[in-house]
Amino acid sequence: MTIAYTPIGHFRTMHTDLSDMPIQPSGAHGMFGSIAIHKKFREGLVDLEDFSHIIVLYHLHRVSGYDLTVTPFLDTDTHGIFATRSPKRPNPLGLSVMTLLEVRNGALLVENVDVLDETPVIDIKPYVPDFDVWPARRIGWFEGKSGNAKTHRSDNRFADQTPAFTEG
Repeated sequence: MTIAYTPIGHFRTMHTDLSDMPIQPSGAHGMFGSIAIHKKFREGLVDLEDFSHIIVLYHLHRVSGYDLTVTPFLDTDTHGIFATRSPKRPNPLGLSVMTLLEVRNGALLVENVDVLDETPVIDIKPYVPDFDVWPARRIGWFEGKSGNAKTHRSDNRFADQTPAFTEG
């Protein structure tokens, strides 16, 4: 089976290097960016401005290959890839919840941006607390560490050395 996605747009952000960027939106408070939506998908933005937050799915274009066990940014121990938020995954997909400030001329102005510049956007969904918030009874190895994402920055441990995405 082949699965293929077409990017609907791409990010424009202040993060041009994987090193020293936030590792989660909670560590990107006050960092702004935009998502430029390709013209053929802009009609799909109708009514999106009525939401304060969006869920953005994107392709981690500067990561290649994967490891089934990794040492994540917030720990010194090795964990299974599916028990981490590591970008080096079998399918390099990222997910962030961001504040939507404005929809203007086919672009979304967003806040709390933890994404690399020129990252291809795969999908956008409205964030709805009644659907998207669940109380967690346990958070595994993140217990006592998840709050550190507010100040922890990335390094190049998961970087690919291929050129960045450019729109064709």
